[in-house]
Order: sequence, then structure tokens, then C-alpha cells
Amino acid sequence: MAVHAHPDDESSKGAATMARYVAEGHDVMVVTCTGGEAGSILNPAMDRPDVLENMAEIRREEMARAAEILGVQHRWLGFVDSGLPEGDPKPPLPEGCFALVPLEEATEPLVRAIREFRPHVVVTYDENGGYPHPDHIKTHEISMAAFDAAGDPDRYPGAGDPWQPLKLYYSHGFSRARIVAVHEALLATGLESPYGEMLENWPADRGDPGERVTTRVECADYFPVRDEALKAHATQIDPTSRWFLVPPGMLREIWPTEDYELVRSLVDAPTPEDDLFTGLDAQVAVRPAS
Repeated sequence: MAVHAHPDDESSKGAATMARYVAEGHDVMVVTCTGGEAGSILNPAMDRPDVLENMAEIRREEMARAAEILGVQHRWLGFVDSGLPEGDPKPPLPEGCFALVPLEEATEPLVRAIREFRPHVVVTYDENGGYPHPDHIKTHEISMAAFDAAGDPDRYPGAGDPWQPLKLYYSHGFSRARIVAVHEALLATGLESPYGEMLENWPADRGDPGERVTTRVECADYFPVRDEALKAHATQIDPTSRWFLVPPGMLREIWPTEDYELVRSLVDAPTPEDDLFTGLDAQVAVRPAS
């Protein structure tokens, strides 16, 4: 189970891993906490009044298409997108948004989803949300709380029979080391890199989340699937953007994995790993052959 804040997050963070595991016979579910209603239109071709007027519905349609491409099951938690406050001072978050829902209340629907789907592995964001969007940070908070609560019969007794996931990971898709590797490879082949400004402006106090990685899942065969899932989010993803500037095959050679940090494990799983299911019986998370 991969827990994400908004539609499109699932396609930019760990999508190739999910596509690989689906192809290998695992059940995979994406949980999306909010509807992404407050997201800006980042694709100029979709910046139209009719799209703005129907943003919530269109983003649901995009998410359904991305889930179909990845082959995953999907569940909405139904919270309201908090938006990303900008300015100095930053404006207050809107009343009723996901980030302002009390933790105990916000955790319940995720506990219910875990108990119904019964995952052995949960993937979420780190304590910084991957980046400091209020919905990403809240997603981290409810994921940690739900991992502990789902197996406790005294917590949320009305949310289904207890189920305890066995491993919890943070996704670290945007490590500095990975961006540097791609940037330098593009320059070495005489191509323009879109990452120079990002690296120059890398916050000094941010560090490199890639240094926390314990688990690298090889999934380069599924990068094209990931790209198609990204493009399904047409309001958010410009097909001419930097996401797609790296020539086919280059990323496979430079960085063929998606990377994670194992932060909780109830099974013996020494790190480093190359599989999110390390330490689990091979039959535990694979569907029976039909």
C-alpha cells in the first residue's frame, strides 16, 4: 500500500516499483488522501476555464486513468486539499482542509483501508513530507499513526478487524545524488540539463535524503509505464517538461532503481535491501495463480 497526498503523487514517487510488483503478481493499492482540488494547472495546454471549473472531477478522472496504467487498486480517503500557502506572511490554511483535521480523526479512514486491504508493506513520506507541503506532512503523520493503530483491537474498533502491516518505508525519489548523476550525464553528452538551477539553489539545511536510503528496487523496465501514468495527470504534467527530457535508456544506465528507507520492520530484514518484501515469505504477498 502506497499512501499519497494528492492525485499525481503516486505517479512521480515509486510508480515503477508498483508497476513491477503488479507485474510480478502482488496486490498493490494506492491510497490518495485528498482530491487535489487546490492544485495549480501546470500544463499550459490544460489551462482553460472549463478545466478550472471542473478541476475536482477532472483530477478524479486522471487518477483513474493513472491507476489503470499502473495496474493498481485505488482508494480515496476523501479529505479536502489544503493547498500550498505562499507569500510572506503565508496565508492561513482553509478551514476544513486535510492538514487541519485532528490526527485521531484523520487516521481513522486510513486504518479502515489498511484493515480492509491487509497490506504487508506500507510506503509513505518522511517527516518532511518529501517536501514541506502541509498535505504531505499530514500524510506522513497519519501513515505512522495508522501503521501502529491498525493492528491494535482497542484502537478504532468500528473500523474493521485488526491487521498489522509488517514493514513501513519512506520513499526517497528526489535524492540529491540522483539529480546530480542525471545532471552530469546530460552535460557529458552535450545535452542541456534542467537541473542546474535546482542544484544551485539546494537549501543548505536540507541535506540529501538519499543518504537515508536502505532499499533500492530495480525497476527500470517499468520507467515507461511510470511516464505514461504521469502523463495521465494532464492538468499537472506538461509532456514537454523536464520530467521527460532525459533520453530513453539514459536513466536506466545511470539510476535504474527507485529508492526507499526502511523505518519500521516486524520481520528480520537486514539492510541494505533490493526488495520491499525482503524478510517476508514469498507466498505472503503474492496472489494465488488463477
